[in-house]
Amino acid sequence: MSRSILQKLKPYYVRKALRYLKHYGPGDFLIRVRERLAPEDVPYGPWFEQHRTREEELERQRRECGLSYGSDHTTGRGHSPLFSVVVPAWRTPEEYLRSLLDSVLGQTFPDLELVIANASPDDEDMARILHSCAEKDSRLTVIDLPENESIAANTNAAIRHASGTFICFMDHDDLIAPDALYEASRYALSPDIDLIYTDEDKIRDDGRGGLEHFQPHFKPDFSPDLLRSNNYICHFLMVRKSLIDDAGGPDDRFEGAQDYEFILRCIDRIGPERIAHVPKVLYHWRTHAASTADNPDSKAYAYDAGKRALEEHLERRGFSGEVSQTKDHGFYRVRYRVTGHPKVSVIIPNREQRQMLEKCLTAVQRHTEYDNYEVIVVENNSSSKEILDYYRQIQGKDRVRVIRWKREFNFSAINNFAAGKAEGDYLVFLNNDVEVRDGWLTELLGVCSREDVGAAGGKLYYPDGRIQSAGIAVGIGGVAGSLFTGMNGSFSGYLHKASIMQDLSAVTAAMMIVKKDAFDRVGGFTEELAVAFNDVDLCLKLRKTGKLIVYDPYAEATHHESVSRGDEYTARNAERWRREAAYMKSSWPEYYEKGDPYYNPNFSLARWDYTPG
Repeated sequence: MSRSILQKLKPYYVRKALRYLKHYGPGDFLIRVRERLAPEDVPYGPWFEQHRTREEELERQRRECGLSYGSDHTTGRGHSPLFSVVVPAWRTPEEYLRSLLDSVLGQTFPDLELVIANASPDDEDMARILHSCAEKDSRLTVIDLPENESIAANTNAAIRHASGTFICFMDHDDLIAPDALYEASRYALSPDIDLIYTDEDKIRDDGRGGLEHFQPHFKPDFSPDLLRSNNYICHFLMVRKSLIDDAGGPDDRFEGAQDYEFILRCIDRIGPERIAHVPKVLYHWRTHAASTADNPDSKAYAYDAGKRALEEHLERRGFSGEVSQTKDHGFYRVRYRVTGHPKVSVIIPNREQRQMLEKCLTAVQRHTEYDNYEVIVVENNSSSKEILDYYRQIQGKDRVRVIRWKREFNFSAINNFAAGKAEGDYLVFLNNDVEVRDGWLTELLGVCSREDVGAAGGKLYYPDGRIQSAGIAVGIGGVAGSLFTGMNGSFSGYLHKASIMQDLSAVTAAMMIVKKDAFDRVGGFTEELAVAFNDVDLCLKLRKTGKLIVYDPYAEATHHESVSRGDEYTARNAERWRREAAYMKSSWPEYYEKGDPYYNPNFSLARWDYTPG
């Protein structure tokens, strides 16, 4: 056994491992251990040191703020601080308390107030430190509470004494980067922004008097389905005071998940355009043996509170769904119920490949419990007796009808042709080399029947069990690429993103469901894209109309990719690929100039596994 493994076997880690073993069971536990111990291709510690803001830039920010800000009341600065950082504190160790004070009061953006609700009336050292600091810096306000009530109640006490335009939420043993408020200020100055959040990481003592940074959380722009899977917004959260006045502060009925419930309640009152994401690591969440960041079992009581918060959120939004907890602490699954009894048209283009098509149709018939669907097989210039005989066998049976496309292969044109013949309210585009699994259609239809969703796609595996596609990010590989391709299918991916529902910019049309009226409204697939990127383009057109594209990992299938048409990455097809790539970049320049909003700019576009770049 290696020295690094032995070092991990300290009593604390042994206890932690035993808790997880009991929670997951032996099989899933070993999978999680393998995934967790896999070496980082790009170690985060050195990455953080390379990308953290340098002192010369911090000094420039201080000069800029000193010259530009101060008494301009039109911006909310001056005598009425723009930012109020509120902290509920209880028996905070002196070292952590002093570090917190330094990190907030040492911001390069000076117009702030720090309001600490001290719920430790018997801790004389803590009171002495806080009041001594308050005497030196008028921006610190200390609220001495008579007793420790709850995190929510203590936080609300601090909010009541805050005078800033934005309330910033911070835990009593954490840190913020010196430029956190400076980076947020450009968004806070806009009257159109009501909620701001940043990226974050975790910190722990490195044993040498310093801090080790690890487990970065690089977040997407606002993703409602990801938020329903996990409180990914978390830290650093800044909310306009007027929104809190309307929504109310944290609710102690949801103790342990009070921040999650509070965020859900806030976003229910504003549109997504009023939510801003700062894609920089500006919050450092401290971990130690007693902290909830490094000991999830210490918050076991909170997961039920999170489930209740999510259920209330769904009810407020008018969504019909069942919430359950996943095996991963703090992560949830929402099963959306199908609205009504709509008809679904499953469209499968095919040329030759009798055996492959038969496997595809057999899987559809065997694993589809939803009963109102039709299957349209689009025949494209087959000539073998084997496949033509098979068409005659299936025509008109088991909900299947065969139609003929007599022109050259063009994926977009073929599917548009079939969509024009479809009777369904929903269209499912399914490759003939895909074998669906149990529950696939009910799962996708439940998601897509939501009014805010335009399309949804599932999780596809290679026959050997590795992941083929877990959604698509624009920019990967130069144009667009599938996420987690080639990863062990039993792994859950970066922050479980291969295994939880979320919004993405695109999903693969190898298995995609689309509302028929939404499909028609955007003109269907773009026929200039005969082979590549037509699914990405369709999704981006749907997004432009305000619809969400949802990746749903609970709809699963095996994909025998390229069996039917062979390898697309050949010299013969290089020119066609370049032409279609150029079309994408000219049609959607904002995605290539600003980046995919659902794929953090700190990730490498040369990889597909959420690795920092």
